[in-house]
Amino acid sequence: MRGLVAAVDLGGTKIYTALADQSGGVLAEVVVPTRPWEGAGAVIGRIVETVNQVLKQAGETGPLLALGIGSPGPLNAVTGVVYQAPNLGWHDVPLKDLLEKRLGIPVAVDNDANLAALGEYVYGAGRGEEEMVYITVSTGVGGGLILGGCLYHGAGYGAGEIGHMTIDPGGPRCSCGNYGCLEAMASGTAMARAARHLVESGGGRAILEAAGGDVAAITAREVARAAAAGDGEARQIIINAGRALGIGVANVINLLNPALVVLGGGAMQVGPLLWDAMEGEVSRRAFAPARRRVRLVPAELGGRSGLMGAVALALQKVRGNLPY
Repeated sequence: MRGLVAAVDLGGTKIYTALADQSGGVLAEVVVPTRPWEGAGAVIGRIVETVNQVLKQAGETGPLLALGIGSPGPLNAVTGVVYQAPNLGWHDVPLKDLLEKRLGIPVAVDNDANLAALGEYVYGAGRGEEEMVYITVSTGVGGGLILGGCLYHGAGYGAGEIGHMTIDPGGPRCSCGNYGCLEAMASGTAMARAARHLVESGGGRAILEAAGGDVAAITAREVARAAAAGDGEARQIIINAGRALGIGVANVINLLNPALVVLGGGAMQVGPLLWDAMEGEVSRRAFAPARRRVRLVPAELGGRSGLMGAVALALQKVRGNLPY
């Protein structure tokens, strides 16, 4: 079928939009600020503007057949209603209907972490595997499940919330209100919080120096910088996060027996300490037959995984093979 598809990776800070052909080849792309404080209507208008921008960049090379879009927050992939997206300030926004009315083309909506999983499955590290788990470790921890070659959504389209499995019931409080979630123990935010607590307790001198002496400026990057310089306290923070991540990954392996676990997100870039600690914990805790079968690999697409997942979703919409 001749024609093009548009894809959008919608986040709290930026709208990343692309135009692609039927093979998934990206013909044009644009990034603009989201500016969520202006309201849902303004954000949706900006999405429409970016679609028009990529069409103009690419020229008149074919009709636009569909749009795929990844949105944060719990949502219904069938109706396209975003129930809650705190970083957008959205509640019960009918994203699919609003975009279809503005663009006049079919629109498919899914969770951003699900589309990152789909992007890696179709175009990245997951190619050739039918059973794959994608985990993103960044500000938070999210995930997506590819089971039997399809995205698995669960009964209420909420499957894949890997970041909110409990790792330690006595652990730190998570943003969800629970204690000891994987996100509260292994995310970039968790590493930064542990480092700030260390500094406030009288330690962490090398971390504080890496942050220019400003406790509030400490992020996972400063922890990684101090660890790379050999600081033992910073190294231990990363090791602790890696071990927590490994417990979570082992739980997923024991539950789903996937062939592949793909790990992405900015916090995975803190250095080999995190990966090594994670792998060590997986080896200790995963059931041996499942551990022998699974491969643990880094994501290939980086910051483009969600965008390419939106491309894949739009093409599924065009071809009539959406799994819902």
